Amino acid sequence: MAQQWVFRLVQRCTGVAAILLVATGVYAQTAATGGTGGAGRNLPDFADLAERQGKVVVNISTTQVVKNRSGPALPFDEDDPVAELFRRFMPRGLPRESERHSLGSGFIISAEGYILTNAHVVEGADEVMVRLTDKREFSARVIGADKRTDVALIKIEATHLPTARLGDPEKLRVGEWVAAIGSPFGFESSVTAGIVSAKGRSLPQENYVPFIQTDVAVNPGNSGGPLFNMNGEVVGINSQIYSRSGGFMGLSFAIPIDVALEVQNQLRATGKVSRGRMGVVIQEVTRELAESFGLEKAAGALVNAVEKGGPAEQAGIEPGDVILRFNGKPFASSAELPRLVAATRPGAKATVQIWRKGSARNVTLTVGEIPEEQTAEQSRKPPAAEQQANRLGLVVSELTLEQRQQLNVPGGLRIEEVRSNAARVDLRPGDILLSLIHKGVSLDLKSAEQFNKRLAQFSKGDTLTLLVRRGDSQTFVTLKGFND
Repeated sequence: MAQQWVFRLVQRCTGVAAILLVATGVYAQTAATGGTGGAGRNLPDFADLAERQGKVVVNISTTQVVKNRSGPALPFDEDDPVAELFRRFMPRGLPRESERHSLGSGFIISAEGYILTNAHVVEGADEVMVRLTDKREFSARVIGADKRTDVALIKIEATHLPTARLGDPEKLRVGEWVAAIGSPFGFESSVTAGIVSAKGRSLPQENYVPFIQTDVAVNPGNSGGPLFNMNGEVVGINSQIYSRSGGFMGLSFAIPIDVALEVQNQLRATGKVSRGRMGVVIQEVTRELAESFGLEKAAGALVNAVEKGGPAEQAGIEPGDVILRFNGKPFASSAELPRLVAATRPGAKATVQIWRKGSARNVTLTVGEIPEEQTAEQSRKPPAAEQQANRLGLVVSELTLEQRQQLNVPGGLRIEEVRSNAARVDLRPGDILLSLIHKGVSLDLKSAEQFNKRLAQFSKGDTLTLLVRRGDSQTFVTLKGFND
């Protein structure tokens, strides 16, 4: 989470506002005790938990050396006459390198110095420093990081360290009290508490983690810190928040500790994580779809595309099949299937129950492996600055199978960078281009080569329209007067 320092000081509270605050405090105290002076039901006390378990929480600070461009980026085309004036009056001699610092949290899982945190806390770091509650500081080594689950394992050279007690997230109940300890905005050993709001949450772009949703106050700097149950056991790693302001808004998400432990076992053994794959694009089975397929209830995953030559095609799975069970395990939501498959060892045999033409049948599938580069998408693609823009001034990349599955689209191109002509229309990095329309003829976009070849066929002054997906919505963007 990006570090944003916001301090708000309430200096005084007068008049009616002060009366209301006093009244609210009295009401809260009365409600907590069950009445005026009665021995009612008290709110939970987190003091013992904080005292006993706080020492296993660490503060993590990272430093990343950033190489700057030789000159400032221009807000217009390089060949624009104003560009020369802009360059002439812009300051020169910008530093070639600068340091970027960030903060996060973590917790000790072994007395020999192994620590769990978030992958995004240590991503790209040239130096990772760990500070214990006893003020000792250590340089840490990153054993491995997994972007898909946002889990990282780091190690410091120390012994006889206090270790966290690990709990069972499956036993968590919605409404149960939980607490977080971390370093929000750099304030070390801060304790916040709340309840479990939901379990098994699926988030956009996150297929492999059944998140624990809480209303525990989590802010920048809490990332990677532990989520405790009332027994003082770690049940999750605080990872994300939902926010429109960058700060806490009542929705926090934690990675279940059992998921994190599976990841760290592989990271400790090999430094990377291997995951199984089927090679299908799936969608949710709605009640209407269930009725049309003759299913008794809306459950499972509907296959709408099968990768050519992939494990699913080799097993005989076809578009239109509904996957009901994977290795004997049923699932209510299609979002659960990628987790089941990913947790299966690549190369293993799996029994898949499918629904086809009104009856269920079993097929045997040899689980494939998600290529390592797909677990670190950014490392697979060359930097946008090194890629050549097309005739529209766009740097685009093809969607991976996983991205198509997440977006539920058969194809498309992702905009990596917007340059020249395209900067003058409403196109942004991260937009997904689905189709190109010219003179009433629509072309579904499947590859960058196909897109660029089609663009080369346009004449100067032509007008074209792009179907663009941005977030959860789609819109048409028209480029009038096609120019080179």
